[in-house]
Amino acid sequence: MLNDRVLVRPETDGERSSTGGILIPATVTTAKRLGWAEVVASGPNVRSMEVGDKVLYNPEDRYEVEVRAEDFVILRERDVHAVASERIEEGSTGLYL
Repeated sequence: MLNDRVLVRPETDGERSSTGGILIPATVTTAKRLGWAEVVASGPNVRSMEVGDKVLYNPEDRYEVEVRAEDFVILRERDVHAVASERIEEGSTGLYL
């Protein structure tokens, strides 16, 4: 990956279930729903995330690519809305979920 680009593996967009247990089919569209993905690779200028982190992004702002019959998404670091990580850095300015 180059510069501030991040290669992520999106979670499947299949069926979901509500908190009440109602099954929501994949064909139902919701307005501006953000999606989660796992970071697979990152460019040298990416500072906020590492390989293995989960990121929250807008599925409309993405570039899809297929590598070895597997679908990935390329994002800019600035297009990531949140990072879920188990690491806690002392003096960190970011909020990690």
